[in-house]
Amino acid sequence: MSAVSDERAAFEHRPAGRDDNRDRLRRMRITATCLLAAMVALLLACVAWQPEFSWLAWPRAFSEAGAVGAIADWYAVVALFRHPLGLAIPHTAIIPRNQARIAESLGDFIEKHFLTPDLIVGRLSEHNAARALSAWLAHRENSAEIASGIVDSLPRLLERIDESDVASCFERFVLPQLARVDVSRMAGQAMQVMTEGGRHRPLLDRGLTVVERWLTANVDLIKAKFSEASRFTPAPLDAYIVNKFVEGIVALIREVAASPDHELRRQFDDAIATLSFKLQDDAGPRRFGRLLLRDCIRHFRDGAYYGVLLDRARARLVADAASETSVVHALIEDALVSLGKGVASEPSLQVKLNGWWLDIAEGLVLRYRHRLSGLIADVVKGWDAREVGAKIEAEIGRDLQFIRINGTFVGGIAGVLIHLCVLGVAR
Repeated sequence: MSAVSDERAAFEHRPAGRDDNRDRLRRMRITATCLLAAMVALLLACVAWQPEFSWLAWPRAFSEAGAVGAIADWYAVVALFRHPLGLAIPHTAIIPRNQARIAESLGDFIEKHFLTPDLIVGRLSEHNAARALSAWLAHRENSAEIASGIVDSLPRLLERIDESDVASCFERFVLPQLARVDVSRMAGQAMQVMTEGGRHRPLLDRGLTVVERWLTANVDLIKAKFSEASRFTPAPLDAYIVNKFVEGIVALIREVAASPDHELRRQFDDAIATLSFKLQDDAGPRRFGRLLLRDCIRHFRDGAYYGVLLDRARARLVADAASETSVVHALIEDALVSLGKGVASEPSLQVKLNGWWLDIAEGLVLRYRHRLSGLIADVVKGWDAREVGAKIEAEIGRDLQFIRINGTFVGGIAGVLIHLCVLGVAR
């Protein structure tokens, strides 16, 4: 009902420019009324002086029929919008009295002749909406404007969200889906993808370099620990053993790093492959992964992290939105520009997108056209009956006043012709 009330208020508070229609209507109404008064005055003059001037029978016939025609057309025009002279004559005030029926007929007419899937989809299919939209988005200033609107609205949106909303969202959508994740299998698959084609080898080389640097930098620490473990050997011997051990390990590391086909590399690759297979298919790691994920979810729930997440997200977004170099703005802008350029350069994708949104449009029309026609009918029914008649008359009444003017002259001409026929029959 609020939509109907809003439409009613919008109808009853039209812009001031609508007064021009009322002024033109008033002028035409005065013109038609003055013409009727002229016909009556001419008729009275002819009645008064016809005994002295017999030829006044002709203008009398004209004025008499013209006055009758003017009065009849005045009655017909007024009866559309209100009761003539305030008298509740049957079949008058047609528009206000039949407002409900007119509203139903209008809604039904629009539904049957305008809100049809064939008509709407046919018109929409004449335009390549995907190409037009993508070309518009490809211009960075357009995408920047959309990004600015989104970024500006994010702080206000987050202000309306509280911790309970975040908790409800996580409990209903995120955590149930997360609980179904097979962490072990996912880790194994990720490891398998990483090792395919030797993608892990740069990481191994980096790891060997890090180990070499650590050993070299911590020789004294290794010596001290070795001396603590070997109390009965002389310190020089301990230093000698540790130095040789570190030198050997460093030499081995360098040998492995320099040789892509080293045996230790193959052993490492086999170990990674075996671990990947076990993570995906072995019941033990998979059970451990499920338990670990369950504990993480329980810790997340018990730790009341919903408010923390919301506060941090709100603070980050607010600070980012206030920044002149907003990261979120740049990401959204770049994404929209890339999307526009990508769609604009792919005619086949445009065809798919156009077909997709035309299917959506057809479904929306089929689902909501009856509701739209019902909304139109309800809005029209909710308008004030007298105001409806006055506003419709202001829109089309000026043209209807021409009916009165034309009726005056047509009636006068008909009166002259009838008078001529009567004279012809009398003779």
